[in-house]
Amino acid sequence: MTAARRFARREWGPLYADVRTALVARKWRAVPLTLVAVGLTALFQAVQHQSWGHGPVHAIGFVRAEDPLWLSLLRTPLSLFVPALDLPVWGALAQVLLVFGIAEICVGRARTLIVAYVATLAGTLYARVGIALGLGGPLGVLGLPASDAQVVDTGPSAAVVGLAVHVCRRYGAYWTGGLVVVAMVVEVCVKNNLAGKEHLAAIAAVLVVWAVAHFSSRVGFGSGVRSGVRPEVPTGGPSGVPTGVPSEVPTGVQSGVPPIRS
Repeated sequence: MTAARRFARREWGPLYADVRTALVARKWRAVPLTLVAVGLTALFQAVQHQSWGHGPVHAIGFVRAEDPLWLSLLRTPLSLFVPALDLPVWGALAQVLLVFGIAEICVGRARTLIVAYVATLAGTLYARVGIALGLGGPLGVLGLPASDAQVVDTGPSAAVVGLAVHVCRRYGAYWTGGLVVVAMVVEVCVKNNLAGKEHLAAIAAVLVVWAVAHFSSRVGFGSGVRSGVRPEVPTGGPSGVPTGVPSEVPTGVQSGVPPIRS
């Protein structure tokens, strides 16, 4: 086996095996959340480009830093599914289908939703902090121009980046996760805008949540399962009974306990 194949198996082997097993066994039933997310994204895209639809989508899904905080927080969950007006919708649909689908299979629906929302919320809150910092001063590298307060901040990209990093960390695909982080840093260096810095904020938020959960489990506040390690699931046979584990103890097999005599 070549070095490239060994690297690929080590980096993506467990992830590929879990995704393939789920899709072969359940097909599209394995990713209902992802299908709903893709459908919502396509629906919002179609509606917001209608003469009658822009207003309703704006009212429930548009987020801007100049809006009241309570209103932005209220709109943030649905803003995740509103594609950016200046970007092709097929990119958003492909991101949601691929990354949400892998995350839903690998970490579960509930955790996928939580990570996606945390990442999106981190971007929403960062926009306000960045504008408050401005472009001057010692923290100017973290700041944003005041004009960004009027930028419509929607789309799934922050959630996609956060989920990608989370899944890579959980499966030990550290090279891939590192590549995602480097790509986001390069994006900011090449095009220093609100979207790029929000991606970095999303990554930072996911890593902070993981660090807190990991520390809590280490000091005894967690469930005792090491964070980032997938539980071993025994391989089941056709009957659904794990291979090598009998469904019942055969008659006559000695268990080490003296037989009961009447």
